[in-house]
Amino acid sequence: MLSMNAAENVPKTLQEAIKYFAEYQNAHNFMLQVRWPGGRVCCPNCGSVRVRYIRTRRQWECREQHTKKRFSLKTGTIMEDSPLPLEKWLAALWLEVNCKNSISSYEIHRALGVTQKTAWFMLHRIRHALHIGSFDKKLCGVVEADETAIGGLAKNMHKHVRDRRIGKGTGAAGKTVVMGLLSRGGEVRTEIMREMHVKAIRAKVEKHVEPGSQLMTDELYAYKTLADSYVHQFVNHTVKYVNGNVHTNGLENFWSLFKRCIKGTHISIEPCHLAAYLDSETFRFNNRKLKDGGRFVMGAGGFQGKRLTYKALIGASEDHTLAFI
Repeated sequence: MLSMNAAENVPKTLQEAIKYFAEYQNAHNFMLQVRWPGGRVCCPNCGSVRVRYIRTRRQWECREQHTKKRFSLKTGTIMEDSPLPLEKWLAALWLEVNCKNSISSYEIHRALGVTQKTAWFMLHRIRHALHIGSFDKKLCGVVEADETAIGGLAKNMHKHVRDRRIGKGTGAAGKTVVMGLLSRGGEVRTEIMREMHVKAIRAKVEKHVEPGSQLMTDELYAYKTLADSYVHQFVNHTVKYVNGNVHTNGLENFWSLFKRCIKGTHISIEPCHLAAYLDSETFRFNNRKLKDGGRFVMGAGGFQGKRLTYKALIGASEDHTLAFI
């Protein structure tokens, strides 16, 4: 993460960011602070600090004896092997983390002067950088739990698409179920559910919510079995949505934001990529109290140590293991 002094120099608006990072040295210094906050560059392959900078190549060279001695700011990040300049990567990051309803690959294609295919790959790598693999602590206090179904309406699909995705079912058939947990006034966590039986739901809640917390849900039976570990209260949505302090409106707000992102910006997404879009929406929601520059710095902090190749991206399947984001 950037030091406090460096973070203060980060642009505060999109216009400032584009002008600032158009100068290579500014983009270089920013990524240098992101990767090595102490200013001490080390080799991403062996960890040695015995390196020298080759200014004409904009690369470092490790003095230790091993292969792949030379490395750049992109090595070991989501930008590795990308021919695009830092200024375009940083502009794409700014747009993705600060556009409330996300941004489409076609908009990035037109705005940055890259192909739509390149823009789509860039955005997926940025979403991969926003992914949080594990959590240090469980949610506590008042926690809302709810689930929603993501997917197109069967009646709006062409017959061959409907038969492939849904078969003869209607309603929620063929849709992907996503479960969410929200600490009121705090962060949200989401997960794609393969199964919606009692044991699966109970396991997810117990994994991410501190025992003894207040759990607010709808009337789904699976949540009622958690009364032995949590102060469980629920509201019957067939009758009303709020009963005093008992409601799931905070999580409903998150679902509305995410569905607006899908319907208004991305229109149609494949189930195998749904987790990536959830990553991005969760990041924006959990950092909603930060200003644009703060969210940008937080997003850039996730670049290091992550890699997503195009082959791996297009080879993803619905059977891919998905975890809380």
